[in-house]
Amino acid sequence: MNMKQTIIPALLALVWVAGQAKTYKAIKTPVAMACVNVSNGELKAREVVMRDTATTVHFTMEYEKGEHFRFAKESYLMDEDGNRYPLRSAEGIALDAWVQSPESGVTDFTMNFEPMPKKVQVFDFIEGDGNRAFMLLGIHDKKEKLKVPTKEELSATNPYSVPSDWFKTDTITIRGRIEGYDAEQFGFTSMECYFQDIFEKEDATLVLDIADDGTFNKKFLSSYPVYQRFYTMESKVDFSEMFFYAHPGETIDITVRKNADGCYECVYHNGSSHEVERWLKSKLMTGYLSNPLALFNGSFSDATALAEEVWQNMLYRIDMVSRRDHFTPLEMQLALSDAQVYLTTAFLDYAMEKKYSVRKHTDGVYSDEIVDSVNWKALNDAKSYTPLHRIDFNNPLMMLNNHFPFLVNRIQYAQPAMQAYFGTTGQKQLDDYYAVMREMLGSKDNTLMAQLCLYQQMLTEFRITPTAESKYAMVSNTFKHSYVKAKADEFYNRAMAQTELSAPLPDAPIADLIRSLCAKYPGRILIIDFWGMGCGPCRSAIQSSKNLRAEIAKRDDVKLVFIAGERTTEGSDAYKKYVAEWLADEETVCVTNADFTRLQELFRFGGIPHYETITPDCRRVRDDLRISGFYNFDYELKQLKEKLK
Repeated sequence: MNMKQTIIPALLALVWVAGQAKTYKAIKTPVAMACVNVSNGELKAREVVMRDTATTVHFTMEYEKGEHFRFAKESYLMDEDGNRYPLRSAEGIALDAWVQSPESGVTDFTMNFEPMPKKVQVFDFIEGDGNRAFMLLGIHDKKEKLKVPTKEELSATNPYSVPSDWFKTDTITIRGRIEGYDAEQFGFTSMECYFQDIFEKEDATLVLDIADDGTFNKKFLSSYPVYQRFYTMESKVDFSEMFFYAHPGETIDITVRKNADGCYECVYHNGSSHEVERWLKSKLMTGYLSNPLALFNGSFSDATALAEEVWQNMLYRIDMVSRRDHFTPLEMQLALSDAQVYLTTAFLDYAMEKKYSVRKHTDGVYSDEIVDSVNWKALNDAKSYTPLHRIDFNNPLMMLNNHFPFLVNRIQYAQPAMQAYFGTTGQKQLDDYYAVMREMLGSKDNTLMAQLCLYQQMLTEFRITPTAESKYAMVSNTFKHSYVKAKADEFYNRAMAQTELSAPLPDAPIADLIRSLCAKYPGRILIIDFWGMGCGPCRSAIQSSKNLRAEIAKRDDVKLVFIAGERTTEGSDAYKKYVAEWLADEETVCVTNADFTRLQELFRFGGIPHYETITPDCRRVRDDLRISGFYNFDYELKQLKEKLK
């Protein structure tokens, strides 16, 4: 065959291939609505090329240098209608293998998927159906105008009325079974739930014990319906969390089993969870869509614009997922309520961080000197909080979200609210507070949210601020919501009836640890510091109080005890090294993470550091009398001992 004969077939082959691999859409700089489960970095799409033979996505993984990550070969793309386009091949990265992030922290790679139709505007990348799979949601061309319905439109087409018995106090029971459960194979024998009832002063960590046959049963009290999850960080299998939705008085029966794809899923046999099963399993991820706003560091005006973009992304995703998964009206209303919680919390997280960034600081120490007067003024002006005006703060469905207590806290301590509340006293204090709340929240009335914020302030101050008890009636009279008023009166009557300064420890096995410490140090008051290696504030408090603790150690009437949770009771090498450096010669107790959770349940706390005071006769000191650290130790101890006489 001569040269001419060789070239012609080759050219024809190239023409044939080009004809077969037609490029019908290329997105040079795509944007995404949310990056999910990439805790040590961020996954980005650099370019998308859609051909009739494949959809190619060029990715960048920005990951902390030296850390490892991996992508599963079961990865796929999903379009607006829920159609999947499996991964065919990858270049620049090995699949199903751990990859170490390079010195630059940047890894570029390409993935080729089955071809998507040209009509697809928005799609998700999902790294398999695993529990903690990487996701890049809402990938699209920013130049394309997306059709986004309003909240009012979505709500009007999905009408739902909140039942009259929404607010009531009763027990919720979660029971069921994990099929094929084996403690050693699964790696855990219990799960936990961090549950905050907005009407209670203390948090509640719930422990769900799993029997040898995989059965479980947990009862707890709630003042309103809850959307929660039990989870574990110790799982060796692809199951680590169990979501549920329940009303007070309900028993929810759940079976955890493998589905046809071999993945664990929850089957809800009855009750409210069964009614909203599509929503529970939908992977809406609206909370992740709010992250760009929560982490934003620009001006208030730019944050307001970003809040609008985030809100539109949320509405688009809710509309898309609800149509794809066939939401009921209740499920749609729950999704919209979640979005409102996440948007508001994200904006107020931004404002909280701005409170520090406008101040002069050196090596992490902040002064009172303001270096950004424009944003400082905006931070303190209730008119700057316009993104909150789209939220219905009278909607009780928002209370379902487990971020709701954090939202109440953020609004309660927002700068305009704080200035109004602490700017004066008496009835004017309450009038000014509600006036600022109306302006900040964009409402004409004193919303349920505003009343809940004042309710939480009442819980915080009670018995700590000298005037809190005397002004209770004045505060209580502002609660126009009947259930808030009833709960406030219930709290006041219960607190006033509590004349004991301490209470016996519950009859629970984990309490034996505290009793053993009391026996080890007879006649002493125990000050217990619950801490952990992953808690920066815990370590900061320990390190900065070393000299103070050296003086406390000379006393024979008290004993400091430090309790931390680790994977084993021996503790990690990092734990041992830290204790040797900062807690040498002090009473340190290392328990398993599961037992630490049981201690959290026993003492009703979620966050750390947390301090408890135990009397010489092994009784728990009342919360308003406990010693709360080391910096005012002598005064607090003196006050306590006077009262305990």
